[in-house]
Amino acid sequence: MTRSILLLLSAIGLAMPASAHDAPVVRYTPYSLTTAAAPEEAGFDSQRLRRLRDYVGAMVDKGVFAGATTLLARRGKIVTFDTFGRQEVGGTPMRRDTIFRIYSMTKPITGVALMMLFEEGKFRLDDPISMHLPEFKDLKVITGFDGAGRPILEDAKRPPTIRELMDHNAGYGYGLSADSPTDKLYRANAALVAPSMDEFVRRASRLPLIFQPGSDYSYSLSVDIQGALVAKLSGRRFGDFLEQRLFRPLKMTDTAFFVPRDKLGRLAGFYNGVKDGKIQPAATVFGWPKPDSTVRPGFESGGAGLYSTTMDYARFCQMLLNGGELDGVRILSPATVALMSRNHLPDAVLAKGSGGFSRAQGFGLDVQVVADPVRQGGLMGEGTYSWGGAAGTWFWVDPTNEVIFVGMVQRFDYWQPDHPNRMASPLVYQALVRP
Repeated sequence: MTRSILLLLSAIGLAMPASAHDAPVVRYTPYSLTTAAAPEEAGFDSQRLRRLRDYVGAMVDKGVFAGATTLLARRGKIVTFDTFGRQEVGGTPMRRDTIFRIYSMTKPITGVALMMLFEEGKFRLDDPISMHLPEFKDLKVITGFDGAGRPILEDAKRPPTIRELMDHNAGYGYGLSADSPTDKLYRANAALVAPSMDEFVRRASRLPLIFQPGSDYSYSLSVDIQGALVAKLSGRRFGDFLEQRLFRPLKMTDTAFFVPRDKLGRLAGFYNGVKDGKIQPAATVFGWPKPDSTVRPGFESGGAGLYSTTMDYARFCQMLLNGGELDGVRILSPATVALMSRNHLPDAVLAKGSGGFSRAQGFGLDVQVVADPVRQGGLMGEGTYSWGGAAGTWFWVDPTNEVIFVGMVQRFDYWQPDHPNRMASPLVYQALVRP
């Protein structure tokens, strides 16, 4: 029987930064995902909603994307599930079950896995990382570089915590480019291309922090460290934990760290921007060789390693919107979902504006969070949380309006102004005309 769970978020306020104490009441209802007879059944205007399809379709028709999918649901009713173009240029038409590289949309999944272990009493959010991964003790912090390009180091004033891993506040960098001395140092360490989880831990634990723990925000490899924590605390290989405890129960049948050969015909092509009006196939990923999709990696990246489909990820989003449950399967408690989806960055960090975060849009546990829709300048409801992936995938969960959205493309420059993630949310919400 459908039931509503009324959760007063202030009940968990003592575990949160002061800036999060005035969060609103959230009502969770465990909807199943079913198809709406018409958008109007879920409060949308069909005519106005066509603007979203026309917008994404026009981009594909221009050739700046090979193809795309979009899925929009409200209160468990799938309002639109559209496919555009082809899986690869000149190839198979895009399908609803096409498999995509979701890169950093892996991060919220890793966060959920870690919080499942939190609920089992395996750790506390403010435990030092080194309490559970002792390799990460006695960390150093970069204060600058000498004339020879060597880092100048000082001791960390305190050990970073698991909470700080989850809100990118621990002090780690990423090394996805070679734009700065710290990026070059991280790339040379090569933790992200380690051959195994154990080797990743060895390499990552030797990295210096780029600021004192808790003092700033930097998008980082910290979620890969979270994956190592899941493996350590559960006693299982990270991918096995996800498959057994998350994907199989949620019926996310096409989500994994590799694509079996019998599913390769559904894997989308991967592109790296537009040149001379044509999208270019991607040969590398952040300068590293593109991995073989059919081989299970030795190091299963909690920050960027998963493949998934639009519907699989929509089921994950619906579970979160429902307060941790889908189709009678409970993954997390409503209180834990609420804890994850509130801002955790301290006020002093928000005041710096690092990463584009502020009192308008903060960062929770592995998701960004809309704290003030007016200041944020969008139409999403207060408390909406979201993230995206480097190849152009993106999602959001809006508890206020009970909306989920998943968009998938495969072009490795999601920050460009022609990416559909820039206009998808206003085109969705201008069509939402009834409560």
